[in-house]
Amino acid sequence: MLKVKPHPDYPPEDGRYLRGNDFSPVAVAIILNCDEDKIQPELVNLVKAGIEGGAALSGSVQTPNIGFEKMVCNITANPNIRYVILGGPESQGHLTGDALKALLDDGVDERKRIVGTEASNAVLYNLSIEMIERFRKQVSLIDLQFEGDPEQIRKAVWSCYQENPVEFRGYKLYDPGAYPEPPLCGKLTWRVTQPWAGTETVDEREKEARDRAIALMERLKTNAMGKRPV
Repeated sequence: MLKVKPHPDYPPEDGRYLRGNDFSPVAVAIILNCDEDKIQPELVNLVKAGIEGGAALSGSVQTPNIGFEKMVCNITANPNIRYVILGGPESQGHLTGDALKALLDDGVDERKRIVGTEASNAVLYNLSIEMIERFRKQVSLIDLQFEGDPEQIRKAVWSCYQENPVEFRGYKLYDPGAYPEPPLCGKLTWRVTQPWAGTETVDEREKEARDRAIALMERLKTNAMGKRPV
């Protein structure tokens, strides 16, 4: 099967992941449902199992916005990755697993909001439609959400390596080779660091207008404080 070199800047985005075999057909995404300083050993073991099994990338994802955006950037930069194994619990505050399944099934609307999920702020503000659609075409999902056995993660990764299709928990898995288009690679150009605030940047003009409004509010606040009696 055909394998290709990833983009020279692969993986372009940092995050909580381990890098393994660049020519592997699979990435592992374990949902994180707690603060970074409270990550359970069980989740760490699932991430390690992905790399030990031979994944290209194995890490945790918590949010269906910036977390997904980083995942999409890194995976589309490596056409050899053809599967995403989803594992771990659900994030009750974000519904990350539900949102990832919806993204791959139904895509996004004109505002880049993921269709078919009730996850809050499931909007891929910082990605182009081209990159989102490339991600959806390039990979297939292997749903092992709520799976706590690292051996099942390893077995799923192994199955994705096979030259001939093998059965794994209802999936027929094999390595189809690299996606037949060049790697896409791009850093997130404008990061929405507080997506829960409900700020949606549709274009550069809207961003500039918002920035002017914030600057005006700061000036008014400063002027008001300067007029207070001492």
